[in-house]
Amino acid sequence: MLEIAQKDITARLQFDNPWWESGRLGRIAFQNDPRRKYFKPFFTGVNDRSVKRAIVVMGPRRVGKTVMVYHCIKELIVKGTDPKRILYVSLETPIYTGLSLEKILGIFQELFSHKRDSELFVFFDEIQYLRQWEVHLKSLVDSYPEYKFIATGSAAAALRLKSNESGAGRFSDYVLPPLTFAEYLAFIGRESELIGEELVHSEEVGTSIQYSAKNIEALNDEFVNYLNYGGYPEAVFSETIRKDPGQYIKSDIIDKVLLRDLPSLYGISDIQELNRLFTTLAYNTGNEVSLEALAKSSGVAKNTIRRYIEYLEAAFLIKVVERIDQNAKRFKRAMSFKVYLTNPSMRAALFGQVGADSDAMGALTETAIYSQWQHGGLQLYYARWAAGEVDIVSLSGTEQKPAWAVEVKWSDRPYQSRGELENCVEFVRLNPRVKQPILITSRTVSDSSVEYKGVRFTFRPSSLYAYMLGANLLRDVENSGAKKHRG
Repeated sequence: MLEIAQKDITARLQFDNPWWESGRLGRIAFQNDPRRKYFKPFFTGVNDRSVKRAIVVMGPRRVGKTVMVYHCIKELIVKGTDPKRILYVSLETPIYTGLSLEKILGIFQELFSHKRDSELFVFFDEIQYLRQWEVHLKSLVDSYPEYKFIATGSAAAALRLKSNESGAGRFSDYVLPPLTFAEYLAFIGRESELIGEELVHSEEVGTSIQYSAKNIEALNDEFVNYLNYGGYPEAVFSETIRKDPGQYIKSDIIDKVLLRDLPSLYGISDIQELNRLFTTLAYNTGNEVSLEALAKSSGVAKNTIRRYIEYLEAAFLIKVVERIDQNAKRFKRAMSFKVYLTNPSMRAALFGQVGADSDAMGALTETAIYSQWQHGGLQLYYARWAAGEVDIVSLSGTEQKPAWAVEVKWSDRPYQSRGELENCVEFVRLNPRVKQPILITSRTVSDSSVEYKGVRFTFRPSSLYAYMLGANLLRDVENSGAKKHRG
């Protein structure tokens, strides 16, 4: 059997690294695409040679990991790095199958006579396609402390598992989530047109930014577009994808993870069983589900369902939110929980696009709100008891008492019919330390001066709240510099 000749591997490397030939003035793929807000801290980490670690960028498919790598390469070259000191390798490319990272790096070193103490930047894209990648990458970090290694991967389950097992002290993890609603508006050039900003001063929080909707109907129209396709950068810019997001998202993102990545990583034999479970969870995004009901409807054992859910969550397809009771007590054996798609656009891809008056808008709005919160990394819960429910609750302190709560609606009805606020009133009565006013999201209403049965409420449109969450969380991300490295 013929082996792939080294000259063919070298030719492919030269093809994948056109800056070796074109130099500083050459064009690089995606260089004109807008940059994600995560780029600044990512680039800071790449440039930080004081920390002898590889950077591992994790996240779902098609959220811009490869594009961010190309932006990084372009920025390195613009800031003076010799283009021949930068190596990019996509391990999904068939010619690299079976090659070790050491072999590929060796060809690069030989090509330009790079020494062990040279300051190189080495990017391994889709690294999960290399077996035992974490062992090889850790070895390279130890062997070449002056090189900066950056890896990306979509099969987050494997990346998170393996980096925790074998990469402690050698890897720094970055997570790139789907687009926020704030990023979506910026990408389509409508942010300043639809969102107003005002600096507000108060003794409690100092100076903060207060957002307003300049045209709530237009903002809601874009929010619906965001739910249908806006979580994926490519869909935002491609009319072809926008017209048929189901074809693009389902085949290129969902199927590859469900039918290829997860089965290969975990030895799942019944792929259709996993697919059915995910389809059920996706249809019920934003709703409470139970292991009992899922087992009954699917005929799959509860332990198997629990394991599948862990895999789906690790692969950034879903987010599980735990339940608390009206006294904010967590359940020792949580048999019921809520499941949210990490990107609401996945539901539209599977079951068709939604309109503003669709029955699914309530659950999808809640899904989108939780999707924005992903970017902050905060652990959130929902409260449910016999007589009521509160959609979002944050617990704080060693006693894990409720700090604040949000009720998510795609309706103005609670503003007009105050009886729909009873659940929140009861929750505040039982948990008096909850911060007031309680936020109720609406479809169009903004009002910060509502009081009902001694509890203060603020009403804010869901689309505006989603924007505000993303804008504030991403401002923190952009200003934070490199993420603190794991030990």
